[in-house]
Amino acid sequence: MAPHSDLSPSETSVPARKAALRNEALARRDALRKEDRRIGSLQIAETVMTIEALAKVEFVGAFWPIRSEVDPRPLARLLFARGQRIALPKVTPNGLVFREWREGEALVAGRFGLSEPHDDLPPLDPTALLVPLAAYDRRGHRIGYGRGYYDQAIERLSRNGPVLTIGIAFSVQAVDTVPSEPHDQPLDHLVTEAGPVPLIRT
Repeated sequence: MAPHSDLSPSETSVPARKAALRNEALARRDALRKEDRRIGSLQIAETVMTIEALAKVEFVGAFWPIRSEVDPRPLARLLFARGQRIALPKVTPNGLVFREWREGEALVAGRFGLSEPHDDLPPLDPTALLVPLAAYDRRGHRIGYGRGYYDQAIERLSRNGPVLTIGIAFSVQAVDTVPSEPHDQPLDHLVTEAGPVPLIRT
């Protein structure tokens, strides 16, 4: 069973409950050995590549890892080998802007310790997103890092058509229930080192 917070729904607000769950899940993720995270990231990459809908996408929005996140770079290499193209996000005052990244291209330091593509690269809208997260539940709900960038990006990109969203995380980041808010965007797929997470749709 997934770990759960000691805070009851009646005791605190949704943002506070999310913050508590976020801190607990990130502590569990940080406690993983570096080698376990490396191997887990490779296992996640192999599983994500089996998602049929992803194979039909030209531009995949990925991210550059920070701290103890799943490392999506092995997955990016597999996508490149399959002929697909990668876009990386840049944090702007108006939210995330995705720009194409080619394998081996240098990145620049951005906000929050992120590595981002150069400003002179043209923006584009990916139709699939690899989504980082702090915690997740079996309904496909995620807790991010508290700034709402990915929820906003998914909402914006979806105005132009369906966007395939794939959350990638380690299994220790699971929680019983993510308190949801109206702006939250549930994920289409969730993948951990243990394989695809069967999602419960209500």
